[in-house]
Amino acid sequence: MASCAKHCVAYLFILVVLSVPAASVYTLTDQGGLGARFDGVGGLSGGGATSRLLVSYPEPYRSQVLDYLFKPNFGAALQILKVEIGGDAQSTDGSEPSHMHSADDQNYTRGYEWWLMREAKKRNPSIKLYGLPWAFPGWVGGGEPYPNPELTAEYVTRWILGAKRVHGLTVDYVGIWNEKEYDVTYIKTLRKTLDDNHLSHVMIVAADGDWLRISEDVMADPELAKVVDIIGAHYPGTNSIPMARQTGKPLWASEDYSTFNDPKGASCWARILNQNYVNGHMTSTIAWNLVASYYDNLPYPRDGLMTANQPWSGHYEVSDPIWATAHTTHFTSPGWQYLKGVGHLDGGGSYVALADGKGNLTIVIEAMSHQYSKCVRPLLPPYSVAPMQIVNFQLGGAFEKITHLYVWFSKFVGNSTARFERRGPPIKVTGGHFSVEVKENCLYTLTTIQKVRNPPTNYPDSPASAPFPLPYKDNFDGPANSSEARYFSDQTGVFELFVNESSPDHVGTMRQVITERPIFWCKKGPADSPISVVGDHNWTDVTVSCDVLVEQQGGAFVAARVDRGGCVIKDALGFFLWVFADDTWALSYDLALKNIVKGGKLNATVVGQWHRLDLYSKGDIVKGSANGQVLFEMKTGPLPIKKGFAAIGSLDFKHVQFDNFVVDKKT
Repeated sequence: MASCAKHCVAYLFILVVLSVPAASVYTLTDQGGLGARFDGVGGLSGGGATSRLLVSYPEPYRSQVLDYLFKPNFGAALQILKVEIGGDAQSTDGSEPSHMHSADDQNYTRGYEWWLMREAKKRNPSIKLYGLPWAFPGWVGGGEPYPNPELTAEYVTRWILGAKRVHGLTVDYVGIWNEKEYDVTYIKTLRKTLDDNHLSHVMIVAADGDWLRISEDVMADPELAKVVDIIGAHYPGTNSIPMARQTGKPLWASEDYSTFNDPKGASCWARILNQNYVNGHMTSTIAWNLVASYYDNLPYPRDGLMTANQPWSGHYEVSDPIWATAHTTHFTSPGWQYLKGVGHLDGGGSYVALADGKGNLTIVIEAMSHQYSKCVRPLLPPYSVAPMQIVNFQLGGAFEKITHLYVWFSKFVGNSTARFERRGPPIKVTGGHFSVEVKENCLYTLTTIQKVRNPPTNYPDSPASAPFPLPYKDNFDGPANSSEARYFSDQTGVFELFVNESSPDHVGTMRQVITERPIFWCKKGPADSPISVVGDHNWTDVTVSCDVLVEQQGGAFVAARVDRGGCVIKDALGFFLWVFADDTWALSYDLALKNIVKGGKLNATVVGQWHRLDLYSKGDIVKGSANGQVLFEMKTGPLPIKKGFAAIGSLDFKHVQFDNFVVDKKT
């Protein structure tokens, strides 16, 4: 790691350099009281299926990733973990299972969010937990979750109770419905239901969208104002609105960042962690997403604080946003308070200061340029940052007693980069005064906290990156680290490991379990055909094989070269080999079955019988067979379907089982 001594050094600086104009003096004092309570920096798992591959990592690499995210004074040292309350539907990069597929079903071990929350708490017992639904199972309401507010409130409350009863997890915050219209009656009903179940400690964050409507409603409705504890907005661009501040509620950027985790992404994150408070008075910022643990060719690749999407190799990448986070989280805790005298620097950039009320002080300074700190959203208005500026501080009140401050700094872009390095000796403070040289695109923490960085500060490099292994086989017999088969990423529907007691040859299977159309979060509404993808999006010449069982109705498929996932999965193209309950088969070039190119009668009964499907593709040749009998072999002609995932799935939301899955390279 290169030193940035010539570019970012923050030392005691006596202002005698004639070429640098005199600067303002920034006063930091507790006289007159402190500012708002600091509520913490967080990461978001979900919205959706963003941590899907992490649970499949081998040890010790899985634990190493978790340490970088949650272990205090190590990596990001996150203070809040926000997770999706799974709703059986696509919610950006996949669908997450609900704890209640139906009204008479409860299961608090499905998926991986429970496991993730336990691991976070294991490393940091003080971390706060926050749950939010993106989608809901269909039985909750007719297309939206509010026809019966009591029913929906009970559904969400059971998730919180299950977290405590089954996993010993205390949920601290709960939201309403991610980025969707909310119902005021439902919010009030949720508060009552929580209180009736001895969950008065759970705080309600509303409404995980924009500022305006919830602020208007809280101002106009005293009863609503009593039950909304925090106003949370998404991607606020570091700004809130006057009405939100007038509510007197804590304001959060309850989802932010969503930017590729390269050095520019880290600079974006550093800037908004400071300026969300400086400009918008937001006391918590939560990054979407926690860790990019989903396939690169799904939406928003590598938009996590770090990347861990190769469990087959153990490879992961500790990305720069981890270290940008550390500048705040290693030297503060929720419950600290911001000082009132924070703001922008004359030469560009910003500073915040936080205190614990016991004499400790932490100052975070960022000077990120417009060019190198743009987030994906929203548009960043132009501004300028001086190449170098002298920043003078005057400490007052209890802070006048401070004699020195320890310095940590980072520079993520340009030459002489550095990542969360300690620079010594400490800055001397004389009579409460000190000066700092601040360079463009640098991030500094000045603190009274003497932090010993025990070597080795981080783990050795993870194993080398490697392509998805072929041949790949899964007989779904376990053991499993979650309810889902390793490496499969459900894009519509929910595919769970299942014990089939009626078939000795297929005891362990994977089953599509959703039988009612869920309440979707995606605007277009994903496909009516559940699908789970696996492997490498760049696969071209492969054979995909699987045993399938259509239990009663619908159909089943295997697929190759599936070209997309996410909320646009309904438009997916590829080669799809289907068998249907009416004993027919088909080859389609799309999931929606709008482009069927081959079909016929199967010489077997489909419903209730296991069938082996094989789909071969090489160049412009595609061949399909059922139970060893060739159904077709053909040239596709010119097609846009050049490469893609392997997949399995069902027709409509019906029970279908899968076993003995194989994908292999063909030459």
